[in-house]
Amino acid sequence: MIKRIVKMSFHPEKVNDFKNVFKENWRRIAGFKGCSHVELLQDKNNPSIFFTYSLWDSENSLNAYRDSELFASVWGRTKILFNDKPQAWSVEELKF
Repeated sequence: MIKRIVKMSFHPEKVNDFKNVFKENWRRIAGFKGCSHVELLQDKNNPSIFFTYSLWDSENSLNAYRDSELFASVWGRTKILFNDKPQAWSVEELKF
């Protein structure tokens, strides 16, 4: 399982635009083959910073999404709203 965290920072006047893009598409993203969970988190101290947290069956599933028309559409509408370069991490849980 891959846990994917993406940090995005938006122009303050574009925050609602981003929320609308996410609201319109999150069910489609969550329903993408290999995705078992998607959530949107907003920074408590800076409401212009958001994180997506998603769970993917494998790196191949994540890459299939990133190569999809859905991703191209959502990312195309999202990236024009940024005020800083996004950051992304694929992480795995360590169990002891």
